[in-house]
Amino acid sequence: MGVERTIVIAGAGIGGLTAALTLAGKGFRVVLLEKAERLEEVGAGLQISPNASHILAKLGLRSALDAVAVAPEALSMLSARTGDTLARLKFGAEAQPRDDYPYWVMHRADLQAALAAQVRAHPAIELQLGRRFDEVSSCDDGVIVVDRSGFDRRQHNALALIGADGIWSAVRQQLFPQAQPRFSGLIAWRSTIDAVRLPAELISADVRVWLGENAHIVAYPISGGRRVNIVAIVAGSWNRPGWSAPGDPSEIMTQFAEPLWSASARQLIGSADGWRRWALFTMADGGVWSQGSVGLLGDAAHGMLPFAAQGAGMAIEDAAVLASCFDGVADAQAAVQALQRYGELRPPRVRRVQLTARHNGQIYHLRGPLALARDTIMRLLGQRLMARQRWIYDWRSED
Repeated sequence: MGVERTIVIAGAGIGGLTAALTLAGKGFRVVLLEKAERLEEVGAGLQISPNASHILAKLGLRSALDAVAVAPEALSMLSARTGDTLARLKFGAEAQPRDDYPYWVMHRADLQAALAAQVRAHPAIELQLGRRFDEVSSCDDGVIVVDRSGFDRRQHNALALIGADGIWSAVRQQLFPQAQPRFSGLIAWRSTIDAVRLPAELISADVRVWLGENAHIVAYPISGGRRVNIVAIVAGSWNRPGWSAPGDPSEIMTQFAEPLWSASARQLIGSADGWRRWALFTMADGGVWSQGSVGLLGDAAHGMLPFAAQGAGMAIEDAAVLASCFDGVADAQAAVQALQRYGELRPPRVRRVQLTARHNGQIYHLRGPLALARDTIMRLLGQRLMARQRWIYDWRSED
């Protein structure tokens, strides 16, 4: 394979697929390596706010995603004890004129399928499934990337390699072996519920967050409103790597016992169609970004807590900024400079989002008198406090 205007991406998750499309849009040939034999859903629901949805829309995915996503009316904060609404922040241009792109909630598989369909249809992108990144080395023209499938070893010459291979990134391990994910002490339990099984009072067009003591619940509609995605975050010591270990329903019900959790919250938990769990790991604030002709993207660079709902959003932003930095790049030295520029542009915003997510998590999990004080403040000032985080949604890749 010739090196001319070729970029290799390791990992075909949300970030890798988006980066393939943004880089191909700049005239590059992209080889996308994915270790899985087929692209399958990992996780369940995700939130895509306007800072990311505008990038997807400009990639031509607006109509495809409008068909499968839900545009929630607002973000609602609820009391775990009573189930009462503490504060509500509306979405959309009516509430915030800058929100001219949608706030979407959707099943991760629906977004992945839409991206993958566009990737497969693009003549400049070669998606290779069942190919595991093995090693990368420098050469005069950029990098030599080696991947394997069993005993089959292949080699790619390229201007650059982008590691979009997640929190346990093999690319990052080779670049920055000292940069290891850290267990947060929190465990996320996820499930979905068929909406027809829920009483009307548990159905909502909002993204809802129940604030409890040392735990919280997030729920929102997905799959065109046919299902409800639910994520319950609790403290714990279980920290097995991975994204989808089986969870015991009795254990999660014990975590959300009376009187700390209202009957409505417990009914929502009890209606779930089986549980999966994953330990939440994070990377250092600001992330790790590039070395020579190799760069990182998404969770590989900056895995963060999900309490600003920006994990996918930051990966999508990374892809847009990366492509803008590579605009006009034609040789290996320019590719190195593009990656350096990318690694200068992204850390300030990513660090701020990481800190915001961690701060939100601390507030969500307050205990005792502090939890009661939090709920009182949310009733009085919650909408104003929540609106302060609109800066996340206001970002545009052309800014």
